[in-house]
Amino acid sequence: MARLGQLSKNLKELRVLFCQTSPASSSTRAFVENNYKELKKANPKLPILIRECSGTEPQLWARYDMGVERGIRLEGMTETQISKALEDLVKAGSSLRS
Repeated sequence: MARLGQLSKNLKELRVLFCQTSPASSSTRAFVENNYKELKKANPKLPILIRECSGTEPQLWARYDMGVERGIRLEGMTETQISKALEDLVKAGSSLRS
C-alpha cells in the first residue's frame, strides 16, 4: 500500500462498490475496513467513495481526467489482489496522462 500514497496524481475519483452482507463481497469489505483510513490520510483531497448496496457485485472504479473511467470486478479476489488491482488502475491513469 505504500506506493498508493499518491493516488491523486493519476486519479480524480475512486469508487468501491460492494454488498454489505454477501460472501462475494467479504474481501472487498475487509479491504475497505483495513485500508480506507490509510488511503484517505495519504490522499486527503481525493474523493474515495464507498458505495454499499444489497446485491451489488464488488467492483473498483477509477475516474481519470476528461471523465475517462475504468472498472475492475473484485469478486473472488483476496485483499492482496484488490490492492494489486488498485495499483493497476493507478498505473493506467499514468499512461493516460502521457
